[in-house]
Amino acid sequence: MTPLGLVTEQHEALRAGAAQLAGELTVLRRRLHQCAEIGLELPRTQAMVLDALADTEVELSRGQRCSSVVGVLRGRGGPGAPAVLLRGDMDALPVTEETGEPFAAPAGAMHACGHDLHTAGLVGAAKLLSRHRDQLAGDVVFMFQPGEEGHDGAGAMIAEGVLDAAGPRVSAAYGLHVFSSMLPRGVFGTRPGPLMAASSGVLVTVHGVGGHASRPHTSADPIVVAAEMVTALQTLVTRQFDVFEPVVITVGTFHAGTRGNVIPSTATFEGTLRAFSLDSLDRLRARSVRLCTQIAAAYGMTADVTFDSEYPVTVNDAEHAGFALEVAADLFGSERSQLLRDPVMGSEDFSRVLEEVPGAYLFLGACVDDDPLTAPSNHSALARFSETVLPDAALLLASLAVRRLPLLDD
Repeated sequence: MTPLGLVTEQHEALRAGAAQLAGELTVLRRRLHQCAEIGLELPRTQAMVLDALADTEVELSRGQRCSSVVGVLRGRGGPGAPAVLLRGDMDALPVTEETGEPFAAPAGAMHACGHDLHTAGLVGAAKLLSRHRDQLAGDVVFMFQPGEEGHDGAGAMIAEGVLDAAGPRVSAAYGLHVFSSMLPRGVFGTRPGPLMAASSGVLVTVHGVGGHASRPHTSADPIVVAAEMVTALQTLVTRQFDVFEPVVITVGTFHAGTRGNVIPSTATFEGTLRAFSLDSLDRLRARSVRLCTQIAAAYGMTADVTFDSEYPVTVNDAEHAGFALEVAADLFGSERSQLLRDPVMGSEDFSRVLEEVPGAYLFLGACVDDDPLTAPSNHSALARFSETVLPDAALLLASLAVRRLPLLDD
């Protein structure tokens, strides 16, 4: 059987089923959006997923260490049949929404990265496949994951056995991520090899001597020193790394002081480090420590620099990435299946899954605006996502499973 060996009747049945689910998935997405939850504990989101799949033939289980949901759909293969994993992450970000959407989330949390669409799309794929179990030459594992945004939910689910939920370990894994910018609406994109960067958090605390703001010479002001570090870290990137070895340092928080006429004793800032190899990331960490501690020493102060290792590089298996793009082109036309030239500096804990089993991660343009290059990006309080892509996300995920399983018996 060829990678695209799906007879026309099956193809059209899945397509029609996805179209019929459009309204239901939109309603679910908006409910998920309004109850945005952060981290590993997402009890309301978990309950919505369980409720949405209660009338299917998917075997459902809850996580023990987090609010995950694992679903297993048994195909016609019988015991020991091959299995494919499909993943959707469910958590939101600590961002107060400013989109003005009628279904906007309450202050404090927002699905600014589109995980509500991921969840709804995976629910749609599960419903489609449940209705067409007779097409499955094996089993499908549905990985509804919390804690992608810095909490390593994928690692927690792997530790609990999601890769072996069907019995034998899954032989392939697929997932997708929507973008409110970058890609035109409805376009799927991926590439073989590195797709997303490895990441590490960094926390720097500068220790000075507090005092009165009118007499800075009698104190040791940590704010100006920490500010110098922030700008010097950008120079480090441009002057100590080859331009063809992309690395990124971004500082996202800076905290110091209590009022304008007081020099504080400490200043802290947090950031993220990104690279496409662990060697580059290790060198970036080492040079960041050297730079910050020596700048502090030059002003008679000290600095503590600590790191939080986050996610490895997301690496697509070349054969699986090509297969996924072929399936997308067959379903939606070649103009909506794009081989990406470059990887992106975002990071993903789906990288944990792809370290264990071959597979591919794809991007899907969900831009509301006509120009994805000027639209608010993922993680913005203004990020908006087009719900028109939901049936297509469900159809692609379902089709990847249906078409991949027969190849695993070859």
